[in-house]
This record gives sequence, structure tokens and C-alpha cells, in this order.
Amino acid sequence: MNQPVRLIQLSDLHLFATEEDRLLGLPTAQSLAAVLEAIRHHTPNALLLTGDLAQEPIATTYNRLAAAFSDFTCPVYWIPGNHDEPRAMLPALARPPLRGDRQINLGAWQGLLLSSYAEGQVHGELTPETLSWLEETLHRTGDRPTFIALHHPPFETGAPWLDCSRLQHPEHLFAVLDRHPQVKLVLFGHIHQEFATERQRVTYLGCPSTCIQFLPRAPEFSLEPIGPGFRHLSLYPDGTFSTHIERVEIPLTLDFSAKGY
Repeated sequence: MNQPVRLIQLSDLHLFATEEDRLLGLPTAQSLAAVLEAIRHHTPNALLLTGDLAQEPIATTYNRLAAAFSDFTCPVYWIPGNHDEPRAMLPALARPPLRGDRQINLGAWQGLLLSSYAEGQVHGELTPETLSWLEETLHRTGDRPTFIALHHPPFETGAPWLDCSRLQHPEHLFAVLDRHPQVKLVLFGHIHQEFATERQRVTYLGCPSTCIQFLPRAPEFSLEPIGPGFRHLSLYPDGTFSTHIERVEIPLTLDFSAKGY
């Protein structure tokens, strides 16, 4: 009865339509394959992909992504990021084990998955409709332990070049969460690095990328010479949780002279 649900978060896969394409020197399909091989040594109850699944956001890329996860027996939930194209993500990401649910059940917990995608923008936005749905769902589901997932961080990370593309008007999200103390966690990607902070008893966690990593607190675009990573989460029935990051060693064929991507 006290066993936790095991959730693994992956983010910022940046896949291309072909296996050979590279992002700043790194073959993203190969780095994802290395991450998935590491995950197969665990027994997660679910996987969560928090956006920027594609660098080349076309149907061929999303079909390749679906194939990469096809042998997992647990559900694989996903949300779009700013590099994605939501219209191209379906139907490729609607076949098992990929699932596009926005409200998910994980033991005693529920997850509410929000799209912060804003067409034509790098920054994130939550529409009034999304915030209304979040409010209504939290009200309806009462005191059930809840995590929220979205792509863009609602906090600054200390890297000015990156912080300009965070979630816009995060106070609108905070206003909803402040009214619902059952929310314990907010998970996000976008920043290609580990990150953690707390606000009003809610823990906010950023996730490394399955490909390139950004140097924390860098004033300008900079890569960190460290391997890809993913986040483990253990969600306990009493609403507590534990978490840690796992890194994977791969050859780092990175272009450290790059000023962006």
C-alpha cells in the first residue's frame, strides 16, 4: 500500500527526420537511444516527455519518435514545446504506448499536463482556456495529490539569454495553484539542465535534455560538457515524493563555439 509510483521525465529530445542529423554536433537520435537503454534497466510505471520532442517538427520525425518508444509497456505521456508542431504530432503520438492525455492517473496521484506552446513564439503562454480547465479540474478532484507538467519554466534560472523565453505571466499560473494545496509538484523542460526551487509549498523541477545541455547561469548561450540526463520521481500515496537525476555517458561531439541553435 505504501509503494510509490515510479515516473520518469524526459525532455527536449530535439529529434530530426533522419537518424544522422545532428544538433550542434550531437546526433540526437543516438543520444536518445542511449537514454532509453538506461531507462530499460528500471521499471517505471510511466514516462513523461515535457516538450521539444522534435527539432524538425514534421510527421516523419514524430513517427520516428513513436518507433523509438514502441517497445515500452508503460504509457508514455507527452506535451508540446516551442520547437514542436502540435498539428504534426498527431496521429503519430496517439498510438500506444504514446498517449496525449491531459489528465492522467498514477496511483494515488494525478498529473495535469498543460500546453504552454504559443504559435510562432519561443516563450511560453497558458491560454485563459487552459487556466480555466486547470482551475476546474483541481476543484473537481479535491485533495488528491497532484503534479502539473508544462514545457516552459515559470521561474528565471539566472541565465538572461534563456530567461527571456520562459513562461509569460507566470503569476496567472501561481494564482490558480495557490488556491489548491493538493498541488505538490510542477515539472518542466526547456532549460536543458537540472533546476529546483520552491514556492508556497510547491516544488518546481526542471529536467536535463536527452541531448545537449545548457551551462547553468551563463550570461550568453553556452553548452555544458556533460552527458544527457533524465529525472526519476517516486510518488508516494501520502502525497510525498522523492526525485533524482540520472546522467548517461556518451561521446560529446559538441560544437562549443555555437552561439545558438
